[in-house]
Amino acid sequence: MTEPVAGPTGPGSVVLELGAGIGALILYTPPGLDGEEIEISRDDEPGAPWSGAERTHSQVRPRPLPGETVYAAVYPGLPAGRYTIWRDERTPAATATVTGGQVSSCRWPG
Repeated sequence: MTEPVAGPTGPGSVVLELGAGIGALILYTPPGLDGEEIEISRDDEPGAPWSGAERTHSQVRPRPLPGETVYAAVYPGLPAGRYTIWRDERTPAATATVTGGQVSSCRWPG
């Protein structure tokens, strides 16, 4: 699913609340995925990892860093656990583990 491309993210525009049992995931992607909405689902949801699992999504955006720009989707406020990252409605792309109180990261498979 593709939505209109948002402008670059400015400094301090992503707020992550972390705590016991709650973490966040940053999915780094190639620039060609800019603007794409990438879905993830928790692997222990009913029906996981396929059609019955509840999914959430985030838009890939440019994220300026000192000296470079990276492209990433940010998933805040996730319950700790293992997640499937979806390439499309039926095809898993990768998995990632979110740990409570931490920011986890994963790279889009090449």
